Amino acid sequence: MPTPIQTEHKTPPKSGIAAYLTPAEMHSLGRLVLHSRYVVEGNLTGAHRSPLRGASSEFADHKAYALGDDLKHIDWKVLGRTDRYFVKRFEDETNLRVYIALDHSKSMAYGSNGTTKYDFACHLAAAIGYVVTKAKDSIGLFLHADKVDVQMEARNSFQHLNNLLRKVAEYPPDSTTDVAEALHQIAGGVHKRALIVVISDLLDNEEGVTRALAHFRKQHHDVIVFQVLDPMEMDLTYKKGCLFEDLETGETIAADPRGLARDYERVFSAFLDRYRQACAKMQIDYRIARTDQSVETFVRAYLEERRRLSK
Repeated sequence: MPTPIQTEHKTPPKSGIAAYLTPAEMHSLGRLVLHSRYVVEGNLTGAHRSPLRGASSEFADHKAYALGDDLKHIDWKVLGRTDRYFVKRFEDETNLRVYIALDHSKSMAYGSNGTTKYDFACHLAAAIGYVVTKAKDSIGLFLHADKVDVQMEARNSFQHLNNLLRKVAEYPPDSTTDVAEALHQIAGGVHKRALIVVISDLLDNEEGVTRALAHFRKQHHDVIVFQVLDPMEMDLTYKKGCLFEDLETGETIAADPRGLARDYERVFSAFLDRYRQACAKMQIDYRIARTDQSVETFVRAYLEERRRLSK
């Protein structure tokens, strides 16, 4: 009698949200909210102020009564004081459009602790996207290196978030860096006020990047910058001589970092301080996201701090 052939049932690889967040992380993140600190424009009724005048409960200002205005909005107290008719106007409440500007240049492929910067950045994008979608706000994507390679409009659905994260997985780190040019492209592609979340190592000319961030603020976007860095990039704690390779150009250089650590730390700290100070001047939230920490813990701490400061 022939022996039955036993087939091996392989579990299909996870994709979309499940590839980046565990059920426990989703449960924890689902109770958080990403608030905009500024006026935004959306397309659904939500919990964020809009520059458009509507019928929400938050008073904005008065205007002189004109034929056709709704009589129920006449301010009778003002009429009593001035003997003139004015109607109340209110801030509309809108959902928030959030766009993630995710850097997938080759420098993001570096990782000294088993997690590359791009792995961490993708998990961070998934966490932010989940918080936004869970809160009934809209999430969009600009995936870039030296130019924008993928653009997805902001929508509110978990199916859309799944598709967005599948697209991210299709584009591993590649190409050289031109963060400034890519961010200028993105600024030109977002026409309504929104919240822009920049996720990048920002290893580029900081003056050019700063001008690109200023482009967002000139258009009245709220901006958050997460500079993703490997701990070894920050501390240079190598114990012996090494061959360093530029991941974008392939150029190599031999050096013994033990004698350079102090000077390197000084130069790199100044580099980060320039970003920190420039963002502070433009009222941009700036945080360093080290890859040796939990994404869920990082996002939770940041959003709770942002909520406290927004009160």
